[in-house]
Amino acid sequence: MISKKIDLAIREVPNFPKSGINFKDITSLLLDPQLSSEIIDNFAQRLKGEKVDAIVGVESRGFLFGFSLANKMGIPFIPIRKVGKLPGETLNCKYDLEYGSAEVEVHKSDIKKGWNIVVHDDLLATGGTACAAAELTTELGAKVFAFTFVISLDFLNGDERLKKYAEKIITLKRY
Repeated sequence: MISKKIDLAIREVPNFPKSGINFKDITSLLLDPQLSSEIIDNFAQRLKGEKVDAIVGVESRGFLFGFSLANKMGIPFIPIRKVGKLPGETLNCKYDLEYGSAEVEVHKSDIKKGWNIVVHDDLLATGGTACAAAELTTELGAKVFAFTFVISLDFLNGDERLKKYAEKIITLKRY
């Protein structure tokens, strides 16, 4: 089962990025190409037969599996980056994190009106980052079809915030 394999491979880093937080580090998953392929295959299987026009991945760990998933599905990958990292005309969104605040942006021309978008990130905590990505997506006239996460920290109830945008939330490992 993919959930158990992810659990065995995840590295937990105590007191990162600040005291009291036990960070679930997905970079250890990248050391196992077979498991990484299984993760992509699992997401693709759960989205099979659905009309998805693009994958939006959130900087930076959302790029790792998001880009591979988009390639596997034969659809565009759209990066959402920290402010100041994209060279073209952008749309920005400020949001709160579980340990601070941030701002992200997307190229205005990358997301097309009417598209069905899957928002991907490595981890769902409070949902702030995913909500910011969803806000950018909807402001540009697209619809958030689903969210995909490798990990969810269920005790933070981030999925409740996401239901405003889409009911379909795919998570491979829940803590």
